[in-house]
Amino acid sequence: MEVILLENILNLGKIGDLVKVKNGFGRNYLLRQGKALRASKENISLVNKKKEELTEKSRQIQSKFKDIAKKINNKKISFIKEAKENGDLYGSIKPKEICNSIIKEFKVEINPSQINIRQDINKLGTFKVGINLHSGVSAEISLKITKIDS
Repeated sequence: MEVILLENILNLGKIGDLVKVKNGFGRNYLLRQGKALRASKENISLVNKKKEELTEKSRQIQSKFKDIAKKINNKKISFIKEAKENGDLYGSIKPKEICNSIIKEFKVEINPSQINIRQDINKLGTFKVGINLHSGVSAEISLKITKIDS
């Protein structure tokens, strides 16, 4: 499926680019989220006319996410969990739980899909987690997992 991008998308392209994507990704994500239009002569000319407007809108969104990145970058969040004697947790920490903690602690709006966990967080210790806020804007936080004192 060929689509025209309406915003900059990391590892895919910039506003106005004509890209070939898999049907499911195009239909279920790009078109549904309003991030792209199906490639046709009418849509190509429409995007070319609105390119400046779309670029300005993208710049404003990116600016908003840069402010969020400044608030949360290199910060630490602590979790207190039940763990076995060897330090393994009884369950792993998921992006939804991390997202809820970030919202509660820093009063910023992010989605669990923006959180990039590099490894399973299922032990006690400190872990680095990446957050992809927007194309070209990311942050990193540290998670400190400690055991509940019994």
